[in-house]
Amino acid sequence: MLRMSKSEGTGGVIKNNPEEFIVKEITSTGIVLEPNTQYTAALLKMQEDTNSKFTVFVMQKKEWNTVQALATIARKLGRGVKSVSYAGTKDRNAVTVQLASIFGTTPEAVANVHVKDISINGAWQGKQVELGDNLGNSFEVTIKECQKPENIEKVLKELKGLMPNYFGEQRFGIRSNNASIGLHILRNELKDAAMTFLTDSENETNEQAVAARKRLAEEQDFAKALDYFPKYLKLERAMLRHLAHYSADYAGALRTLPRGIAIMFIHAVQSSIFNEELEERIRNNDFATEQYCTANSYGFPDLSSIASAGEFPIVELIGYNTDRLNEYQKEILERMQLKPQDFKIKSMPELSMKGTPRALLTSVKDIDYKI
Repeated sequence: MLRMSKSEGTGGVIKNNPEEFIVKEITSTGIVLEPNTQYTAALLKMQEDTNSKFTVFVMQKKEWNTVQALATIARKLGRGVKSVSYAGTKDRNAVTVQLASIFGTTPEAVANVHVKDISINGAWQGKQVELGDNLGNSFEVTIKECQKPENIEKVLKELKGLMPNYFGEQRFGIRSNNASIGLHILRNELKDAAMTFLTDSENETNEQAVAARKRLAEEQDFAKALDYFPKYLKLERAMLRHLAHYSADYAGALRTLPRGIAIMFIHAVQSSIFNEELEERIRNNDFATEQYCTANSYGFPDLSSIASAGEFPIVELIGYNTDRLNEYQKEILERMQLKPQDFKIKSMPELSMKGTPRALLTSVKDIDYKI
């Protein structure tokens, strides 16, 4: 990914351990969720509703991705994965705090859930938490082996309070293959999508999992694979069980995945297109678009204020309702052999994406540092 600043960076290493990368969600009411802090609806300036069937809660997690953490909480409460929702995904290799909600259970039950490296920092009845409900995120990042800390001020001066609004690595999966799987689904190559999920070992770190994935790729015997696939690969094993009974039903196999995970494959394709466009625009110093938005109360892009002029340039995350493509998008889609209509997925309509606006740039706010 290209940087906007031309100055040399500080150098160094991040994410040595989760405690060195802390992600704190900023609620819609402008409050930063701090780790190891108990919250109530009143403290977050939110409306409590004792008649609501949703329980809103603050989830703190370490070394869990958001979807799997919430799926585990739901399972502990006897609920399905469709019962949980969240404002935004958070990094896996980090300590993160965020709002979420679950349908059909009580705040007391949620507060009493116990899962390793997950804590519930407050729960109450209220309005369902939905994607985009947060204003943004606040980060505490430790940079080790930093060679040139004196460059911090140069970079900040160049940025002038703005930075590229790239999608981060968590969008593309632990094995960095979400977009590849998503492309197969969009092209109706469902066998390839399922087999990539099951057998791709390029960025796999566990030796037993690498061996299992490679063996399945060679033998393609789903029933036998259940004997040697590691027990911790629960999603893969669920898919294998389905394929052992229905060997050609790859859509059904993909449907064994929680929808929150399956839909990330399509999100990853959208995100990849967006990141490529943003990188090209930085290379060309071209941020002229047809639509813009103003800042919200916290200073971040307010996508409810889209107009022909404003502070933040807006482009579309491609979907089947995208009716106008800019030149960057046309080139990228042509290279990917995709059309906007492909995001209306006939074989798996539940994964279809309409398209949505996103700001190319976002605010750099409240930067503080110490050496």
